Amino acid sequence: MKLYSDLPARRTVQVVADLAMVGWVYLWVRVAQWVHEATLQLAAPGRQLESAGTGFTGRMTDAGNSVDDLPLLADRIATPFRSAAGVGEDFASAGRDLVTAVERLATVLSVATVVAPVVIVLGTWFVLRLRFARRATAAQRFVDGAPDLDLFALRAMANQPMTRLARISDDPAGAWRRGDPEVVRALAILELKESGLRPPPA
Repeated sequence: MKLYSDLPARRTVQVVADLAMVGWVYLWVRVAQWVHEATLQLAAPGRQLESAGTGFTGRMTDAGNSVDDLPLLADRIATPFRSAAGVGEDFASAGRDLVTAVERLATVLSVATVVAPVVIVLGTWFVLRLRFARRATAAQRFVDGAPDLDLFALRAMANQPMTRLARISDDPAGAWRRGDPEVVRALAILELKESGLRPPPA
């Protein structure tokens, strides 16, 4: 699989594009991390509620235990304290649920932040790189000598803009049919450049 062009200028552009792609992915991963951390700040009230509920439950339980052994009163005083401790546990549970919900939201937002821009740009980059690699790899098999230039010259006449063909010859098709080596080579070079390949030695 041929991943990079033989032509220095185009190869430089490809390398820069690959490095830019790595930088783009890194940038959005960092942005997603920032979004995740910023969203988690919304969980602070939930943690405070959980802490307050847990503290209240502990104090009410301790109060109930301290009056539990008073003579004559038995559980009559301890029971209300223990019931109040249950309310504190409800607050703590609500705080934990809020924290869990915020953590899930932070995860969803961070994934959404990174997926959209990365998938769009990475998908476009991948399609272009794959197209080049397949074309260059297939063309490379034919670049092993002068006889193969005929094929590339023919493809150039089919694919290249008329203005480029006119710069090579007033009658490129006729010159190709006559086997004019200079015109055939010039046409082939046009097509080879599109595939990122150097022509074989003259």
